[in-house]
Amino acid sequence: MRRKIFIAVTIIICFLLQSTVFQRLSFVSISPNLLIVVTAAFGFMRGRKEGLFVGFFCGLLMDVFFGPVLGIYALLYMYVGFINGIFKKIFYPEDVKLPIFLMAVSDLSFNIIIYFGMFLFRGRFEFGYYFVHVMIPELVYTMIVAVVIYFILLKINQKLEEIEKRSAKKFV
Repeated sequence: MRRKIFIAVTIIICFLLQSTVFQRLSFVSISPNLLIVVTAAFGFMRGRKEGLFVGFFCGLLMDVFFGPVLGIYALLYMYVGFINGIFKKIFYPEDVKLPIFLMAVSDLSFNIIIYFGMFLFRGRFEFGYYFVHVMIPELVYTMIVAVVIYFILLKINQKLEEIEKRSAKKFV
């Protein structure tokens, strides 16, 4: 139950930070994608199933408040969480390279799919401009913020796992 509450609070806090505080701290109207960081982090820390669920709820929030069509962001975030969950087997908490790399690939892939889905099919063919002026700056900004958020999520996840192990020993 603690984990579910923690996940819900984390999603809501990151959504609020992404849509309010970091919108005000944006550089040339580029802000970090905190929900990608949360979805990817829970995917590789907890596995495919939890990454899928966290991605769904993150995407659903984006769909309800900012999406042009209900379900697009939910589907994309679900894929991000699920694919990052595949890497749970090779995830080690003390190694920061893999999580940051996976978050970067997730953010870049997400933006490329958004470009193809929302711009290219409407006749906007400026991929180079979009890549240089939107995707790369958002990627850099997201990675800078991701380092801090990742370590916070990691420490809280480790504490929750410790509590879950202790409570499981009581019942055995």
